[in-house]
Amino acid sequence: MLVLSDFLILGAVLFCISMAGIFLNRKNMIVLLMCIELMLLAVNMNFLAFSHFNGNIHGQIFVFFILTVAAAESAIGLAILVVLFRNKRTINVEDLDSMKG
Repeated sequence: MLVLSDFLILGAVLFCISMAGIFLNRKNMIVLLMCIELMLLAVNMNFLAFSHFNGNIHGQIFVFFILTVAAAESAIGLAILVVLFRNKRTINVEDLDSMKG
């Protein structure tokens, strides 16, 4: 039988993995976007766990909103990434510093 703490620990581990991915790999923009998505999924897991164990659906409603925002963020982020690749011929974050104002 799984308890609430099992889900919270798994969510915390996923969140820490995504944070480590962001801080350790700052070169590839696609990996950064995947780490942000993993971070959002870890938060969604916590919402679902609390929703299930409290017996209400408020957490599940928040998950739908977060998934909608995450899908829009992914689509816009990948579109920006494609435009940057066409102009700069690279997706390395370090090579995109020419956009500073």
